[in-house]
Amino acid sequence: MPRMKQRSAVLTLITVICAFYLWELVDSGIIGTFALYGIDLLQVTNQWYRLVTVALIHDNSSTIPIHLAFNMLALHSLGTPIETLLGRSKFLIIFFASLIGGSIASAIFLGYSGYSIGASGAVFGLFGSWIIIGRRIGAEVKSTLVIIGLNFVLGFTIGGVDWRAHLGGLIAGLAVTKVLLSSSRS
Repeated sequence: MPRMKQRSAVLTLITVICAFYLWELVDSGIIGTFALYGIDLLQVTNQWYRLVTVALIHDNSSTIPIHLAFNMLALHSLGTPIETLLGRSKFLIIFFASLIGGSIASAIFLGYSGYSIGASGAVFGLFGSWIIIGRRIGAEVKSTLVIIGLNFVLGFTIGGVDWRAHLGGLIAGLAVTKVLLSSSRS
């Protein structure tokens, strides 16, 4: 009997996140349910699930879902080769470690009334992961470094961009990928 091809984790994540965006368009109240709040509020409410659910919610204030589109494009563009090279399990470890690392960095600096939304902490972790993988396989990573730099410049110059989540995700993605690749050498 032929083996069924395993579904891509990247495409599964994109499908789930886009489904939540559609739900968000029907009921914008879910933003309050899943958005990330500052660390003080997380400690008071004990709603630590928000460190992960933040990735399910994206800005819907525009007719065109730019926030969602950029994150999903980056998730597909970076996630697909990472999943192909390292496998589904390692890709998911990198994605969720980056998401949580970005969320923690964001939550530490969010004020009591601030909140954050989006999957960009995880996406920046994939950028960091690709830098480590690219260097290991001899791929050109300068363009990735330029994209990261441009994103940080934009994050500092336009409002509404959570550069702390980007930085936390990037650092987590770099670190986790380095550990995963060094443990696979052993």
